[in-house]
Amino acid sequence: MTADEPDLRDVAAAATPAEHHLRAARGGGESLFEAAPGGRDRDNPFGQPGPPLSRAGAFYRGFFTAIGVLVALVLGLAVREVASVLVLVLVAVFLAVGLNPIVELLIRRGVRRHWAVLLVSLLVVGVIAVVATVLVTVIQNQISSFVDDLPHLVGDLRRNRTIDRLDQHYHFLKQLEDGLSDPNLLHRVFGGAFNIGLSVLGALVNTVVIVVMTVYFLAALPQVKRAAYSLAPASRRGRVAQLGDEVLRRVGGYVIGAVLVAMLAGTVTLVLMFSVGLGEYAVPLALLVALLDLVPLVGSLLGAATVTVVGFATSVHVGIIVFVVYLLYEPTEGYVIYPRVMRSTVDVPEIVTIVAVLLGGALAGVVGALLALPTAAAVLLLVREVWVRRQDMA
Repeated sequence: MTADEPDLRDVAAAATPAEHHLRAARGGGESLFEAAPGGRDRDNPFGQPGPPLSRAGAFYRGFFTAIGVLVALVLGLAVREVASVLVLVLVAVFLAVGLNPIVELLIRRGVRRHWAVLLVSLLVVGVIAVVATVLVTVIQNQISSFVDDLPHLVGDLRRNRTIDRLDQHYHFLKQLEDGLSDPNLLHRVFGGAFNIGLSVLGALVNTVVIVVMTVYFLAALPQVKRAAYSLAPASRRGRVAQLGDEVLRRVGGYVIGAVLVAMLAGTVTLVLMFSVGLGEYAVPLALLVALLDLVPLVGSLLGAATVTVVGFATSVHVGIIVFVVYLLYEPTEGYVIYPRVMRSTVDVPEIVTIVAVLLGGALAGVVGALLALPTAAAVLLLVREVWVRRQDMA
């Protein structure tokens, strides 16, 4: 083949689909690739594009609306399936933000952040280990002793004339004695040793997961914060960063303040129990009051009511003393101690506090009640600094 003669392969490749179809037809066979109607050219080798689909059409709107609804349903179901994991993550983030003021204090003292995070993590793990080692056995023994002494406490209540008169009409003490003497009491209350073991194991696993995630979030908090701020437009990133930092400061201050107030309530309960001769119940009751006091608004009242009932169950004299002490302490904590501790960190009106705690408790139980007040403080800050200021400028 000379240079002037065309290559047969080039001629075959340059043939149009119609020519291929004719050649296949002449050969007596039917080609899989038939000629497209209208042909094609060099600029549009696969045919002329049609007009774009109208976005105003009913099909377009209905189709993509249905797709959006399906995506929203799938996301909602996915969130519901992983709700327990999301709660653990939320608690870990909350604790990390709450511990961050201690880390910042160490940084201001010249300690590098990774060493500060390590020290705070070791402190937290050490506190948990000491509490678990020292108090678990004490609480177990004292709760067992408390359960064993309940029939005697009921007998002391029966010796009270007023309570005995009420019992003659309503027989509530008899029902209480029958329930306490039931050999299947623990099984009915706790669902058996196997279920108790599963509950304890689940609580331990959740605790370990929360502690580990808290340490990771505490170490990566600056990077997470910068990544979150980078999602805002560059023109507004500075203001978003300032508002975000203020929210983090308020949440951290709230956690530290709530822990200090709870420790004070537990200390008062511990001293009170030893003072009235109830030292055997002092540790579990003080721990219960401190834990309940972390729940805003209702936690301290529940703790005080529990200790008062134990005091009256011991004797009327002890019950009156406990009642008077809490009658003086609860208003002092609610109107003097708590506002002074929270004044510089959380600025939330009382009615908003009540509504936020009720809504948080209804939506997410104890975790929701714990997170309600700092969430309300953050929302109020954003409303005041963003929404209200924008309305004032309108």
